Amino acid sequence: MWLKPEEVLLKNALKLWVTQKSSCYFILQRRRGHGEGGGRLTGRLVGALDAVLDSNARVAPFRILLQVPGSQVYSPIACGELLNGSDVYWAIATGATLEEINQHWDWLEQNLLHTLSVFDNKDDIASFVKGKVKALIAEETSSRLAEQEEEPEKFREALVKFEARFNFPEAEKLVTYYSCCCWKGRVPRQGWLYLSINHLCFYSFFLGKELKLVVPWVDIQKLERTSNVFLTDTIRITTQNKERDFSMFLNLDEVFKVMEQLADVTLRRLLDNEVFDLDPDLQEPSQITKRDLEARAQNEFFRAFFRLPRKEKLHEVVDCSLWTPFSRCHTAGRMFTSDSYICFASREDGCCKVVLPLREVVSIEKMEDTSLLPHPIIVSIRSKVAFQFIELRDRDSLVEALLVRLKQVHANHPVHYNTSADDDMASPVFHSTSMCSDHRFGDLEMVSSQNSEESEKEKSPLLHPDALFTAFQQSGSQSPDSRMSREQIKISLWNDHFVEYGRTVCMFRTEKIRKLVAMGIPESLRGRLWLLFSDAVTDLVSHPGYYGNLVEESLGKCCLVTEEIERDLHRSLPEHPAFQNETGIAALRRVLTAYAHRNPRIGYCQSMNILTSVLLLYAKEEEAFWLLVAVCERMLPDYFNHRVIGAQVDQSVFEELIKGHLPELAEHMNDLSALASISLSWFLTLFLSIMPLESAVNVVDCFFYDGIKAIFQLGLAVLEANAEDLCSSKDDGQALMILSRFLDHIKNEDSPGPPVGSHHTFFSDDQEPYPVTDIADLIRDSYEKFGDQSVEQIEHLRYKHRIRVLQGHEDTTKQNVLRVVIPEVSILPEDLEELYDLFKREHMMSCYWEQPRPVAPRHDPSRPYAEQYRIDARQFAHLFQLVSPWTCGAHTEILAERTFRLLDDNMDQLIEFKAFVSCLDIMYNGEMNEKIKLLYRLHIPPALTENDRDSQSPLKNPLLSTSRPLVFGKPNGGAVDYQKQLKQMIKDLTKEKDKTEKELPKMSQREFIQFCKTLYSMFHEDPEENDLYQAIATVTTLLLQIGEVGQRSSSSGSCSQESGEELRASAPSPEQDSVFSDTGKTPQEFPEEAEGDWTVSLEHILASLLTEQSLVNFFEKPLDMKSKLENAKINQYNLKTLEMSQSQSELKLSNL
Repeated sequence: MWLKPEEVLLKNALKLWVTQKSSCYFILQRRRGHGEGGGRLTGRLVGALDAVLDSNARVAPFRILLQVPGSQVYSPIACGELLNGSDVYWAIATGATLEEINQHWDWLEQNLLHTLSVFDNKDDIASFVKGKVKALIAEETSSRLAEQEEEPEKFREALVKFEARFNFPEAEKLVTYYSCCCWKGRVPRQGWLYLSINHLCFYSFFLGKELKLVVPWVDIQKLERTSNVFLTDTIRITTQNKERDFSMFLNLDEVFKVMEQLADVTLRRLLDNEVFDLDPDLQEPSQITKRDLEARAQNEFFRAFFRLPRKEKLHEVVDCSLWTPFSRCHTAGRMFTSDSYICFASREDGCCKVVLPLREVVSIEKMEDTSLLPHPIIVSIRSKVAFQFIELRDRDSLVEALLVRLKQVHANHPVHYNTSADDDMASPVFHSTSMCSDHRFGDLEMVSSQNSEESEKEKSPLLHPDALFTAFQQSGSQSPDSRMSREQIKISLWNDHFVEYGRTVCMFRTEKIRKLVAMGIPESLRGRLWLLFSDAVTDLVSHPGYYGNLVEESLGKCCLVTEEIERDLHRSLPEHPAFQNETGIAALRRVLTAYAHRNPRIGYCQSMNILTSVLLLYAKEEEAFWLLVAVCERMLPDYFNHRVIGAQVDQSVFEELIKGHLPELAEHMNDLSALASISLSWFLTLFLSIMPLESAVNVVDCFFYDGIKAIFQLGLAVLEANAEDLCSSKDDGQALMILSRFLDHIKNEDSPGPPVGSHHTFFSDDQEPYPVTDIADLIRDSYEKFGDQSVEQIEHLRYKHRIRVLQGHEDTTKQNVLRVVIPEVSILPEDLEELYDLFKREHMMSCYWEQPRPVAPRHDPSRPYAEQYRIDARQFAHLFQLVSPWTCGAHTEILAERTFRLLDDNMDQLIEFKAFVSCLDIMYNGEMNEKIKLLYRLHIPPALTENDRDSQSPLKNPLLSTSRPLVFGKPNGGAVDYQKQLKQMIKDLTKEKDKTEKELPKMSQREFIQFCKTLYSMFHEDPEENDLYQAIATVTTLLLQIGEVGQRSSSSGSCSQESGEELRASAPSPEQDSVFSDTGKTPQEFPEEAEGDWTVSLEHILASLLTEQSLVNFFEKPLDMKSKLENAKINQYNLKTLEMSQSQSELKLSNL
């Protein structure tokens, strides 16, 4: 174990240690008298001394020392031997066994040995190593405490440091923390890695330098394990602009799995909520713990390995052994128990796998404990088969929990047992399809009685009773007898297998059954075995009448989904006779419509029609429905939705598998995305759309038995068979032709039916016959050459590539939004990108720490690109304060509210990025008249409302008094009175209005006061503040006089009728401001008519402002956006955190 570095002084001591290994920095030593074959006198003395000492005083037999060349001080870090000529050491680790000390040595070699060479100062090396060892000890201690759940004080201490160092709101929950190093170039920084629900944070204070890193999970584009020139194993975090390496973890595997889970949960929760349903334990992010994440990882693996419904929750994983009668021995493995299943998987991959639905279990009993059968239990199922498990730890509690769940399952889904003789034992395999009208699979039968089945048939007379291939079966044109004899041989082999391994869903699944599946399932058994392998049969018997009710509910309903279904019905296997008449078409329509009704989130997606057509060929209509449910909802998760995320993730996984298994092809095809686009239909339709049907159904056989693994390995086999031609291809089109021609010539010699037309015959116009490939040979090659991929490896790759795919969609969204916005604004593209990132981050921060509000829904990837990210008024106010050049001190927040109301055209309390940057573009790059127009619009409805919080606090300033004469000073001391020119100015401005633009309403006196207040606030702290105040005072006085002249002209009829109508139309609200009146009176004391005609227009304001050069200079001076953006990136989090802290403090005070 690692020790706290302590000084060891051995001057003039006996030679008690022997060096076992050494390097330039470390020495591994063994204590004399331990592990010596001979037994010299010294060793015997030391050994005797150690033996008689009390156990607490005994010295560990192994240790490691730190050696710093050129330094006078050495440190023993794991017990070992001293160097000659040195007197002082630092002990930092000990080992009771050679294996234990070697683990420490290996860790040092892999993580520290190459790193220390980057230090120039020898003392820094010693400090770094001792600091690293102390951190490892702290982490070991915290890990043990976490496991034992004894001392949460350590975690609370880390939480306090996390909150103090990063200043997040309370809602940012810390999940776990680790000691590690973060690499900055070639220099490692020792510190602490904090993993919270939304962020990855790192803190280091080393050699007087502080380092803080904060990386949101949603910004991570790649999370991977890699190596560099110094370290063999690191975790690399890649964001948009940077790569960061973290290493020297005590347990890197654990850290990576936790990071992988956190990244996956957070990205899918925030970026993929179109299809992602969190586990119940993860519904509230603030409650997520490290244990929850580990449980989720186990759950995901369990459901993927046994291909069970997503709702299944894993409860126990227990080491045990299962009696396997076919091998006449107990097979070691693990038992997995969940809500509705008991599953077993052997330790040796492929040896044995069993799935026992609790619905099929009759009893669970404990047997007598013996030396030969330790801790046994017997699980009996309905088909009169018993499964014996032994070597079960905590057997009593396990059986008790299983019995509780068994009782619950039987209460929810009552099972009616067949009291008649067990005819299945005498009959071949299953009942033949033509004779079977109920849902029996071996000993599985429907819950409903015969009478209820008959009533169900009467209730839904339209359902087709049999698989379509029985009604539309055709004999082959050549050698029908030989083909049928092959089919009979297959049936005989399956019969023999069922006798030995079982015939129900609870059968033993071994390598032997995989070989039978690879040969192709007999057509008479295909649909039934699909049901068993996918466990769709459990859903079928658990929901009697469910499908018939769905058909009735969805029948006759017309919507966009049903229109899409109708459009694709006649494109579904049109070459097959079953879908050349209304019988097959009607069945296909009912299944697809019923599923869309069941799962509106998926509804209907292209390729579902092809898959369902094939299911209907080999299974009854209701069975085909439940097979479709199994495929869409658990076997191909997230494949069938708006963005087909699941299929894209598997395409990305497929690219990585190509690089690993076919490196030469990957090197030739520089851009593997071309191959990915070609192979997308392989995954979406399970090769059904690109391979002759009689061959493709064999692929579907393998898929139902082995899951997506079968598609991966078959895809690799196809590419390998064409690797030479693909490497010589010149472009993507030629590669497409090569693959299409090969797939079109894959035949199934064992198929009893005739060949069905191919989709790609137009690629096969060669004069020379193309060589034919047998599907059985291709599948066998795929298993032999590429069958080594485990479910765990595939799931790990899916985690890795889901991040990349989701971030790819985010980049696509960003580029499409920017492509629309760039032509319409003058902001530089790189600045627009920064603004988009700030806009998106503001949305995300509200998702992090605020409860979702109905006004601000979460990211919806199904919406158009421009509408996927929208912000509400509070979020807009934060951004406005950070990036707007019109900062007005305390008045900024009020101006932001008015700007938001102006931009919110549709009044849904949300604005898009385009509206946001269009407004900023005017503020930064607009002409003076555009800026003044924007300011004007911000002070009239709808931006300024009756309930505006600043409208009832009028500006009282002597500069706005109308009692001052309208006199402009001249440089020589003279003065000019402009009263006579006011009427003429009004008339001229009215004539010059742009008739092509919609005329803005005139501004009332109350609105004008707010306009002036905003201008005064904008000038605060400007270098030319005094000149601007004097200029605006002059302009304000002029505008007040213009308004009064307009008011008198209107009342005397001197203005035109048009002007009068405009003034009356723009009459202000009854609540008027008294700034221009006697301050002793309230606004209510004035009649509405008195102020009703006082107005000024945009043209008046613009013309008046143009008379003052200082104001013109202020509005036309260039503004620097880049500095604002840099400052915003730094302060965005701080501003949000400050606001959250204030609101939380106010909430606490209100609760007192």
